[in-house]
Amino acid sequence: MSKPSRLWFAFLVLLSTLAQAATPTTPAAQAVIDALTRANAAVVGVQVTATPGARSAESLGKDRSGSGVVIGADGLVLTIGYLMLEADTIQIVTQDNKTLPARAVAYDLATGFGLLRPLLPLRGVSPVPLGSQADVKAGDALMAATGGEDGDVAMTQLVSKRSFSGYWEYHIDAALFTSPPIGNHSGAPLFNQRGELLGIGSLFVGDALGDSRRLPGNMFVPVDLLKPILAEMQRTGSSKQSRRPWLGLTSSEQGGRVQIVRTNKDSPAEAAGLQPGDVVLAVDGSKVSSLEEFYKRLWAHANPDDEVQLTVLQGADIKTITLKAVDRMSTMAKPAGI
Repeated sequence: MSKPSRLWFAFLVLLSTLAQAATPTTPAAQAVIDALTRANAAVVGVQVTATPGARSAESLGKDRSGSGVVIGADGLVLTIGYLMLEADTIQIVTQDNKTLPARAVAYDLATGFGLLRPLLPLRGVSPVPLGSQADVKAGDALMAATGGEDGDVAMTQLVSKRSFSGYWEYHIDAALFTSPPIGNHSGAPLFNQRGELLGIGSLFVGDALGDSRRLPGNMFVPVDLLKPILAEMQRTGSSKQSRRPWLGLTSSEQGGRVQIVRTNKDSPAEAAGLQPGDVVLAVDGSKVSSLEEFYKRLWAHANPDDEVQLTVLQGADIKTITLKAVDRMSTMAKPAGI
Protein backbone atom coordinates (compact mmCIF):
# COMPACT_ATOMS: atom_id res chain seq x y z
CA MET A 1 0.00 0.00 0.00
CA SER A 2 1.41 3.43 -0.93
CA LYS A 3 2.06 6.04 1.74
CA PRO A 4 -0.94 8.26 0.77
CA SER A 5 -3.18 5.19 0.78
CA ARG A 6 -1.93 4.16 4.22
CA LEU A 7 -2.69 7.65 5.52
CA TRP A 8 -6.23 7.67 4.21
CA PHE A 9 -6.86 4.16 5.49
CA ALA A 10 -5.65 5.14 8.97
CA PHE A 11 -7.80 8.29 8.92
CA LEU A 12 -10.88 6.27 8.01
CA VAL A 13 -10.17 3.72 10.74
CA LEU A 14 -9.87 6.59 13.19
CA LEU A 15 -13.10 8.15 11.98
CA SER A 16 -14.99 4.90 12.33
CA THR A 17 -14.45 5.14 16.10
CA LEU A 18 -15.79 8.66 16.44
CA ALA A 19 -19.41 9.06 17.44
CA GLN A 20 -19.70 12.49 15.80
CA ALA A 21 -18.44 11.15 12.47
CA ALA A 22 -20.43 8.04 11.75
CA THR A 23 -19.57 7.94 8.06
CA PRO A 24 -16.56 9.33 6.20
CA THR A 25 -18.84 11.54 4.05
CA THR A 26 -20.25 13.78 6.80
CA PRO A 27 -18.96 17.34 7.28
CA ALA A 28 -17.73 16.42 10.75
CA ALA A 29 -15.77 13.51 9.34
CA GLN A 30 -14.24 15.66 6.62
CA ALA A 31 -13.21 18.28 9.20
CA VAL A 32 -11.34 15.62 11.18
CA ILE A 33 -9.66 14.28 8.04
CA ASP A 34 -8.57 17.80 7.05
CA ALA A 35 -7.20 18.57 10.53
CA LEU A 36 -5.26 15.32 10.76
CA THR A 37 -3.93 15.67 7.22
CA ARG A 38 -2.55 19.14 8.09
CA ALA A 39 -1.05 17.78 11.29
CA ASN A 40 0.61 14.86 9.54
CA ALA A 41 2.15 17.21 6.95
CA ALA A 42 4.24 18.73 9.78
CA VAL A 43 5.73 15.38 10.87
CA VAL A 44 9.38 14.75 9.97
CA GLY A 45 11.87 11.96 10.41
CA VAL A 46 14.90 12.57 12.65
CA GLN A 47 18.23 10.84 12.02
CA VAL A 48 21.15 11.25 14.41
CA THR A 49 24.71 9.99 14.52
CA ALA A 50 26.35 10.29 17.93
CA THR A 51 29.79 11.78 18.38
CA PRO A 52 32.68 9.25 18.54
CA GLY A 53 33.10 7.92 22.07
CA ALA A 54 29.65 9.10 23.18
CA ARG A 55 28.69 7.66 26.57
CA SER A 56 25.06 7.48 25.48
CA ALA A 57 25.92 5.17 22.56
CA GLU A 58 26.04 2.20 24.93
CA SER A 59 22.31 2.43 25.67
CA LEU A 60 20.97 4.38 22.68
CA GLY A 61 23.31 3.27 19.91
CA LYS A 62 25.52 5.40 17.70
CA ASP A 63 22.96 5.73 14.89
CA ARG A 64 19.44 6.70 15.96
CA SER A 65 16.22 7.37 14.12
CA GLY A 66 12.86 8.66 15.20
CA SER A 67 10.41 11.43 14.49
CA GLY A 68 9.64 15.04 15.24
CA VAL A 69 7.04 17.64 14.41
CA VAL A 70 7.29 21.26 13.27
CA ILE A 71 5.98 23.62 15.95
CA GLY A 72 7.54 26.93 14.85
CA ALA A 73 7.11 29.17 11.80
CA ASP A 74 10.92 29.16 11.50
CA GLY A 75 10.95 25.36 11.15
CA LEU A 76 11.56 24.60 14.84
CA VAL A 77 11.09 20.86 15.38
CA LEU A 78 10.03 19.23 18.65
CA THR A 79 11.24 15.70 19.31
CA ILE A 80 12.27 13.46 22.19
CA GLY A 81 15.58 14.57 23.63
CA TYR A 82 17.34 11.22 23.99
CA LEU A 83 17.63 11.01 20.21
CA MET A 84 19.85 14.10 20.32
CA LEU A 85 22.15 13.15 23.18
CA GLU A 86 25.79 13.72 22.21
CA ALA A 87 24.82 14.17 18.54
CA ASP A 88 27.55 14.64 15.97
CA THR A 89 25.24 15.04 12.97
CA ILE A 90 21.48 15.59 12.83
CA GLN A 91 19.24 15.36 9.78
CA ILE A 92 15.53 15.67 9.28
CA VAL A 93 13.58 13.88 6.55
CA THR A 94 10.54 15.65 5.14
CA GLN A 95 7.29 14.13 3.91
CA ASP A 96 8.59 14.23 0.32
CA ASN A 97 11.74 12.36 1.44
CA LYS A 98 14.10 15.33 1.28
CA THR A 99 16.94 15.15 3.79
CA LEU A 100 18.01 18.42 5.39
CA PRO A 101 20.81 19.06 7.88
CA ALA A 102 19.70 20.34 11.27
CA ARG A 103 21.25 21.60 14.48
CA ALA A 104 20.33 21.05 18.10
CA VAL A 105 18.59 23.99 19.77
CA ALA A 106 17.82 22.55 23.21
CA TYR A 107 17.62 19.42 25.31
CA ASP A 108 15.61 19.52 28.51
CA LEU A 109 16.59 16.82 30.98
CA ALA A 110 13.62 17.44 33.28
CA THR A 111 10.90 16.84 30.67
CA GLY A 112 12.84 14.88 28.06
CA PHE A 113 11.98 17.24 25.21
CA GLY A 114 14.43 18.15 22.46
CA LEU A 115 14.35 21.01 19.95
CA LEU A 116 15.95 21.01 16.49
CA ARG A 117 16.11 23.53 13.70
CA PRO A 118 16.83 22.72 10.03
CA LEU A 119 19.74 24.61 8.50
CA LEU A 120 17.79 25.03 5.26
CA PRO A 121 14.22 26.38 4.91
CA LEU A 122 11.34 23.96 5.33
CA ARG A 123 9.13 25.13 2.49
CA GLY A 124 5.41 24.52 2.52
CA VAL A 125 5.28 23.12 6.05
CA SER A 126 2.97 24.83 8.55
CA PRO A 127 3.58 24.40 12.30
CA VAL A 128 1.04 22.44 14.28
CA PRO A 129 -0.93 24.09 17.10
CA LEU A 130 -0.27 22.90 20.66
CA GLY A 131 -3.18 21.25 22.41
CA SER A 132 -3.63 20.19 26.03
CA GLN A 133 -4.06 16.93 27.87
CA ALA A 134 -6.89 18.60 29.78
CA ASP A 135 -9.05 18.32 26.66
CA VAL A 136 -8.80 14.53 26.30
CA LYS A 137 -9.98 11.67 28.46
CA ALA A 138 -9.50 7.93 28.62
CA GLY A 139 -11.24 6.29 25.68
CA ASP A 140 -10.67 9.16 23.24
CA ALA A 141 -9.41 8.13 19.79
CA LEU A 142 -6.15 9.84 18.83
CA MET A 143 -3.62 9.74 16.00
CA ALA A 144 0.07 8.96 16.36
CA ALA A 145 2.40 9.64 13.44
CA THR A 146 5.94 8.73 12.46
CA GLY A 147 8.21 10.48 9.97
CA GLY A 148 10.95 9.52 7.57
CA GLU A 149 10.93 7.23 4.54
CA ASP A 150 8.71 4.72 6.33
CA GLY A 151 6.52 7.37 7.93
CA ASP A 152 3.00 6.31 8.80
CA VAL A 153 -0.02 7.18 10.88
CA ALA A 154 -1.90 4.95 13.30
CA MET A 155 -5.08 5.13 15.27
CA THR A 156 -4.59 4.73 19.00
CA GLN A 157 -6.58 5.44 22.12
CA LEU A 158 -5.86 7.27 25.34
CA VAL A 159 -6.10 4.73 28.16
CA SER A 160 -4.71 6.66 31.15
CA LYS A 161 -3.17 9.92 32.36
CA ARG A 162 -0.86 9.73 35.36
CA SER A 163 2.60 10.49 36.70
CA PHE A 164 5.57 8.51 35.45
CA SER A 165 8.88 7.58 37.05
CA GLY A 166 11.67 6.23 34.85
CA TYR A 167 14.45 3.94 36.01
CA TRP A 168 17.05 6.42 34.67
CA GLU A 169 16.48 9.21 37.28
CA TYR A 170 13.48 10.69 35.47
CA HIS A 171 10.06 11.72 36.71
CA ILE A 172 7.18 13.80 35.35
CA ASP A 173 3.97 14.48 37.22
CA ALA A 174 1.82 13.97 34.12
CA ALA A 175 2.12 11.58 31.18
CA LEU A 176 -0.20 10.23 28.48
CA PHE A 177 -0.54 6.49 27.96
CA THR A 178 -2.04 5.06 24.77
CA SER A 179 -2.83 1.65 23.31
CA PRO A 180 -2.39 -0.09 20.92
CA PRO A 181 1.29 0.82 20.75
CA ILE A 182 3.17 2.09 17.73
CA GLY A 183 6.55 0.67 16.81
CA ASN A 184 8.97 3.54 16.22
CA HIS A 185 7.66 5.67 19.08
CA SER A 186 10.77 7.82 19.63
CA GLY A 187 9.74 11.43 19.05
CA ALA A 188 6.43 10.46 17.41
CA PRO A 189 3.78 13.18 17.79
CA LEU A 190 0.34 12.42 19.21
CA PHE A 191 -2.62 14.45 17.89
CA ASN A 192 -6.19 14.98 18.99
CA GLN A 193 -9.08 15.02 16.52
CA ARG A 194 -8.59 18.75 15.86
CA GLY A 195 -5.03 18.12 14.68
CA GLU A 196 -3.53 19.69 17.80
CA LEU A 197 -0.32 18.28 19.24
CA LEU A 198 -0.84 16.54 22.58
CA GLY A 199 2.49 14.85 23.27
CA ILE A 200 5.76 13.38 22.04
CA GLY A 201 6.48 9.66 22.10
CA SER A 202 9.02 8.43 24.62
CA LEU A 203 8.57 4.75 25.50
CA PHE A 204 6.96 1.41 24.90
CA VAL A 205 5.29 0.23 28.12
CA GLY A 206 3.65 -3.01 29.16
CA ASP A 207 1.33 -1.42 31.73
CA ALA A 208 -0.45 1.38 29.86
CA LEU A 209 -3.45 1.13 32.21
CA GLY A 210 -1.29 1.70 35.29
CA ASP A 211 -2.79 -1.15 37.28
CA SER A 212 -2.31 -4.90 37.62
CA ARG A 213 -3.75 -5.55 34.17
CA ARG A 214 -1.12 -5.91 31.46
CA LEU A 215 -1.79 -3.76 28.40
CA PRO A 216 0.98 -2.85 25.94
CA GLY A 217 1.12 0.77 24.88
CA ASN A 218 3.19 3.94 24.64
CA MET A 219 4.04 6.77 27.00
CA PHE A 220 3.89 10.28 25.53
CA VAL A 221 5.31 13.37 27.24
CA PRO A 222 2.48 15.96 27.17
CA VAL A 223 3.13 19.31 25.50
CA ASP A 224 1.60 20.98 28.56
CA LEU A 225 5.06 20.54 30.11
CA LEU A 226 6.67 22.31 27.15
CA LYS A 227 4.59 25.48 27.10
CA PRO A 228 6.05 27.19 30.22
CA ILE A 229 9.67 26.42 29.28
CA LEU A 230 9.67 26.70 25.47
CA ALA A 231 11.06 30.25 25.38
CA GLU A 232 13.67 29.42 28.03
CA MET A 233 14.76 26.31 26.13
CA GLN A 234 15.27 28.30 22.94
CA ARG A 235 17.16 30.99 24.82
CA THR A 236 19.41 28.85 27.03
CA GLY A 237 19.33 25.33 25.57
CA SER A 238 17.56 23.82 28.58
CA SER A 239 15.46 24.78 31.62
CA LYS A 240 16.29 25.62 35.21
CA GLN A 241 14.64 22.40 36.37
CA SER A 242 17.22 20.41 34.44
CA ARG A 243 20.09 21.69 36.58
CA ARG A 244 19.71 19.10 39.30
CA PRO A 245 21.77 16.39 41.02
CA TRP A 246 22.45 13.18 39.12
CA LEU A 247 23.91 10.03 40.66
CA GLY A 248 24.18 7.67 37.70
CA LEU A 249 21.77 4.98 38.88
CA THR A 250 19.36 2.63 37.19
CA SER A 251 16.75 1.68 39.78
CA SER A 252 13.50 -0.24 40.09
CA GLU A 253 10.54 0.07 42.42
CA GLN A 254 8.79 -3.01 43.76
CA GLY A 255 6.64 -3.50 46.82
CA GLY A 256 7.60 -0.21 48.44
CA ARG A 257 11.33 -0.72 47.91
CA VAL A 258 13.73 1.16 45.66
CA GLN A 259 16.42 -1.21 44.46
CA ILE A 260 19.55 -0.36 42.49
CA VAL A 261 19.78 -2.35 39.26
CA ARG A 262 22.92 -0.83 37.75
CA THR A 263 25.44 1.96 38.27
CA ASN A 264 26.71 4.02 35.33
CA LYS A 265 30.38 3.86 34.51
CA ASP A 266 32.41 6.70 36.09
CA SER A 267 29.31 7.99 37.88
CA PRO A 268 29.00 9.30 41.46
CA ALA A 269 27.14 6.09 42.34
CA GLU A 270 29.97 3.89 41.09
CA ALA A 271 32.60 6.03 42.80
CA ALA A 272 30.73 5.76 46.11
CA GLY A 273 30.63 1.97 45.98
CA LEU A 274 26.91 1.47 45.39
CA GLN A 275 26.14 -1.93 43.91
CA PRO A 276 23.34 -3.70 42.03
CA GLY A 277 20.95 -5.18 44.58
CA ASP A 278 21.40 -2.39 47.13
CA VAL A 279 18.11 -1.04 48.48
CA VAL A 280 17.79 2.73 48.96
CA LEU A 281 16.08 3.32 52.31
CA ALA A 282 16.46 7.09 52.74
CA VAL A 283 17.83 10.25 51.13
CA ASP A 284 19.39 12.76 53.55
CA GLY A 285 17.67 10.94 56.40
CA SER A 286 14.18 11.01 54.83
CA LYS A 287 12.67 7.61 54.12
CA VAL A 288 11.83 6.77 50.50
CA SER A 289 9.66 3.92 49.25
CA SER A 290 9.13 4.86 45.60
CA LEU A 291 11.16 6.17 42.69
CA GLU A 292 9.17 9.40 42.80
CA GLU A 293 10.08 9.97 46.45
CA PHE A 294 13.69 9.05 45.78
CA TYR A 295 14.06 11.48 42.89
CA LYS A 296 12.19 14.36 44.50
CA ARG A 297 14.31 14.10 47.67
CA LEU A 298 17.42 14.07 45.50
CA TRP A 299 16.31 17.02 43.38
CA ALA A 300 15.39 19.07 46.45
CA HIS A 301 19.08 20.03 46.58
CA ALA A 302 19.66 23.53 45.27
CA ASN A 303 22.82 22.72 43.34
CA PRO A 304 23.52 19.83 40.98
CA ASP A 305 26.92 19.17 42.57
CA ASP A 306 25.72 19.04 46.20
CA GLU A 307 26.64 16.19 48.51
CA VAL A 308 23.84 13.68 49.03
CA GLN A 309 23.52 11.09 51.80
CA LEU A 310 21.92 7.78 50.93
CA THR A 311 20.96 5.21 53.52
CA VAL A 312 21.14 1.82 51.82
CA LEU A 313 20.67 -1.81 52.68
CA GLN A 314 23.78 -3.50 51.25
CA GLY A 315 23.56 -7.22 51.79
CA ALA A 316 22.70 -7.58 55.48
CA ASP A 317 24.20 -4.20 56.44
CA ILE A 318 22.60 -0.77 56.58
CA LYS A 319 25.05 1.91 55.50
CA THR A 320 25.00 5.67 55.12
CA ILE A 321 26.94 6.66 52.02
CA THR A 322 27.82 10.20 51.00
CA LEU A 323 27.94 10.96 47.28
CA LYS A 324 28.95 14.13 45.47
CA ALA A 325 26.33 14.48 42.76
CA VAL A 326 26.97 16.03 39.35
CA ASP A 327 25.07 17.84 36.62
CA ARG A 328 24.13 15.08 34.17
CA MET A 329 24.82 17.25 31.12
CA SER A 330 28.34 17.98 32.33
CA THR A 331 29.20 14.30 31.80
CA MET A 332 28.16 14.25 28.17
CA ALA A 333 29.30 15.90 24.95
CA LYS A 334 26.91 18.65 23.90
CA PRO A 335 25.63 18.76 20.32
CA ALA A 336 26.77 21.81 18.37
CA GLY A 337 24.25 24.58 18.94
CA ILE A 338 23.43 23.97 22.60
